[in-house]
Amino acid sequence: MIKNWYDSRDAQNSRGSSSLCLADKDLGERVYTSKLIGKNPDLVMHGGGNTSVKVERHNLFGELETVLHVKGSGWDLDTIEAPGLPGVRLEPLLKLRKLDRLSDEDMVNVQRSNLLDSSSPNPSVETLLHAFLPYKFVDHTHATPFLILANLPNATKVCREIFGDRLGIVPYIMPGFDLAKKAAEVFEDNPKVEGLLLLNHGHFTFADTAKQSYDRIVSHTNEVADYFNLKEETKIGERRSSKNLDFLPILRGRIADLNGNKDESMPIFNLRNGRNLIQFLKRKDVKKLEKRGMASPDHVLRTKGKPIFLETVDLASGSGGIKNKVIQFREDYLKYFQRQEPNATERKKILKSDPKHAWIENIGVLGIGANGKAASAAADLAEQNILVRGVGEDYGGFFPLKEKDMFDCEYWSLEQAKLGKGKSPVFQGKVVIVTGGAGAIGLAVAKAFSKLGANLLIVDNDVERLDQAKKQLTPWDASITCDITKPDSAEKIMEAAIWNFGGVDILISNAGTATSGAVIDLDDKKFRDAFELNFFAHKECAVQAAKVMKLQGRGGQILFNISKQAVNPGPNMGAYGMPKATTMFLMRQLALELGDDGIRVNGINADRIRSGLLTDKFIKSRATSRGVTEDVYMQGNLLKKEVEAHHVASGFTALAQLDVTTGHVLTVDGGNTAAELR
Repeated sequence: MIKNWYDSRDAQNSRGSSSLCLADKDLGERVYTSKLIGKNPDLVMHGGGNTSVKVERHNLFGELETVLHVKGSGWDLDTIEAPGLPGVRLEPLLKLRKLDRLSDEDMVNVQRSNLLDSSSPNPSVETLLHAFLPYKFVDHTHATPFLILANLPNATKVCREIFGDRLGIVPYIMPGFDLAKKAAEVFEDNPKVEGLLLLNHGHFTFADTAKQSYDRIVSHTNEVADYFNLKEETKIGERRSSKNLDFLPILRGRIADLNGNKDESMPIFNLRNGRNLIQFLKRKDVKKLEKRGMASPDHVLRTKGKPIFLETVDLASGSGGIKNKVIQFREDYLKYFQRQEPNATERKKILKSDPKHAWIENIGVLGIGANGKAASAAADLAEQNILVRGVGEDYGGFFPLKEKDMFDCEYWSLEQAKLGKGKSPVFQGKVVIVTGGAGAIGLAVAKAFSKLGANLLIVDNDVERLDQAKKQLTPWDASITCDITKPDSAEKIMEAAIWNFGGVDILISNAGTATSGAVIDLDDKKFRDAFELNFFAHKECAVQAAKVMKLQGRGGQILFNISKQAVNPGPNMGAYGMPKATTMFLMRQLALELGDDGIRVNGINADRIRSGLLTDKFIKSRATSRGVTEDVYMQGNLLKKEVEAHHVASGFTALAQLDVTTGHVLTVDGGNTAAELR
């Protein structure tokens, strides 16, 4: 059951100070109740749904006019603020209802030309529906119980059973002008209705107050939930630890192969494996339900019309079985396009034929996207659709959008216009592992790659520091606490990368520490421990990462943090320099051995970076021994400039973009002739 989160005190606070005009007060409360809706995944998810409020504002001439504030494109209800509800002059929108037809492009143009602020985002495609309903507050959701109801073959009958004549029923029409007109007609047939059921789509409520409209959203949804015996809130996002996921890198690579460009990034995966999902995938009718389509038109844009379904037999067949299933998905998608494109009102450009979510027998459900955020959103919607399918089928049948309607949504002219616009971040779709990721250099490297679009798995043995580091990345990045010198630690790191994202593209082998002391004075254990961390751990991580990259079959990168000690030994630093020199040789050996697989192996030679290796105490000691200040010591290079962690990070991101460079060491030291590679 959905809880009503409306709080009168919070609502009053949302209206702001007494000095604000009434319009801004109403807008503030509109933001408040929009967030209440958006924060409940049982009501809307990931940009779905929209809200509006009609207010009176004075224009530049002092004239009072009605303005519709409606959710704008690119905003999600759970995080929306006032700018996410752009104001549109209402009167010109109302005049549009007199027209017999209106193209989507003309509709968008009219809406944009009547914005109060020309820099505002595009108003929702359902703006006219909000405009045509004569209430101050209007709410639209894609609640899970309503999606079950909306996709029943006898949805009208069941709706009457639950609500009597309290809800108007609108047949499925593509969102836009025609739907808005039809919804207004249904409302006018019975102006006393509390809301609208949009078949194969969702739910609308409206009222003169924000509270009443929100209350109706909650109460209506709970009435439907009662009918379907849905006692608990939908649990979305359960991710249990899982083994034997080595097929995911294979799947990742084969999906990327569909696009034909070997340099194009692989997708990011988000695995969901709650018990309810596993049970659904064991249904006898699962193959039939897999082909039915999605529960709401906006879902198709994120998930495509159907999943790729991998059965146990496909996984048992290894790479060949997985590849065949991916090829079959592409062929089916091409046939779907060829069937529907001739019926379109204009020529359509085919989209990529890769799947956006997967059902995997006995394993779970995958969200598939260009980045972690998109993959997570696809997984959420896939989960919701599975619940809708299962319950719907048990209560009379799940019969969602027809294939033509799905095509019209997926190939919407407004979406087609976006193709080719905008440039993806340079590391979008790349999974980057950083060992020593909570340290000064490691965290700087992680943040640099994250800023350029990568998804990060940071590794460190310090739990507290790792937690703090993770907070500085995105919610879709991941971390693992691990002592990389322990047996099997490298395998565990790769398993974490596969479980979180589906594979690995770039390994930044960075973890290390400096053991000081004269070689003849150090005991054997300290020497061996230094080699365990500064060489063997690097070697094991590189080997295991290369194995995953080979499964993906699309190359990859291994980047080592080497250090000047590898080429320029310093007094009492042998236990650090020798394993680092061995790591440099390892880099060159791996470059030689992995070239045929397209895996590039390079390194960074950095000098004098404030970090766990070069502490303030150590810097002070070194500076004092040389008779100089700490600043002079840290700036002891040709450029007379201190090298910082972010400079090293920039070196790693630059090296990662050199597509035909391997076996190379990039120096980041401000110019130190003594440490030049020879």
